[in-house]
Amino acid sequence: MDVEGTGPEAGAVAESASGEVVDPRRDQILKLVTKGFFNEMVNYGVRREEMIRVASHLLDNVLKQNGATRPGRSASDTSLTVGAVVDRWQAERTLSVEDVTLRPFERSLVPEVLTWLRHPGVNESFATPFPESRRELERYLCGASRHREYLAIHAGGAPVGIIGGEGRDRVSGKVEMRKLVGDPALRGQGIGKRATFAFLYYAFEIVGLHKVYIHSRDINVRNINVNSASGFELEGVFLEDLATPDGRRADLIRMALLRPRWRAAFAGPTPEPAPGAAPR
Repeated sequence: MDVEGTGPEAGAVAESASGEVVDPRRDQILKLVTKGFFNEMVNYGVRREEMIRVASHLLDNVLKQNGATRPGRSASDTSLTVGAVVDRWQAERTLSVEDVTLRPFERSLVPEVLTWLRHPGVNESFATPFPESRRELERYLCGASRHREYLAIHAGGAPVGIIGGEGRDRVSGKVEMRKLVGDPALRGQGIGKRATFAFLYYAFEIVGLHKVYIHSRDINVRNINVNSASGFELEGVFLEDLATPDGRRADLIRMALLRPRWRAAFAGPTPEPAPGAAPR
């Protein structure tokens, strides 16, 4: 399998022509963002000769932007710390970050998940699509498996999505994370970000895994930014690894997060435990 690497090993840096120190991993993410942005402009009908004007407008926005954020964290991430997770897993099987709660997946949610997956383009956005029939989906999400586990995402007291792990390897201590916020109207409100943080807590602090990774079949600027803000780093790009429904080939992107990096980046101050919460 051909893999477009991310440059030298972690921690290595390079120097640009201007003498600026460049992190090869970060530079590779920027290349992916640029490629995704270019493809989106083509899809929107932007002509090649107009792209120079787009680049000029982009530079104008950069020059107007004020302030800076901590590398790897967005300005809205200040509340995402390990101490912000309300851990009632042992007593109630719940993990909460603000108004988002993870609970064990229940069989009764299968029809709703199936409805979410039938929204145009949703199931196709996953590197490996979910089963399309109710019976197969129920078997997939609810069947006993040591290597797969899904949790329900609740917000405002109602189920709004699913998040879970595929290919869990307890020997190597790793798992692939997959996530879906079902109702399109609820996307972009930070639900996925808080659910991701709660799941990372579950994987690292409760299950005791060392590594969580993500596969993505599309180069999506928003997804890359969300994953980067959660601490994920680019591991590599598997060139033309997937076949799309329209007969094209698509690259497979893999990002990963290690437990030591997550804990170092999001430790923060630890508040007093909530009543009934498990001690840390």
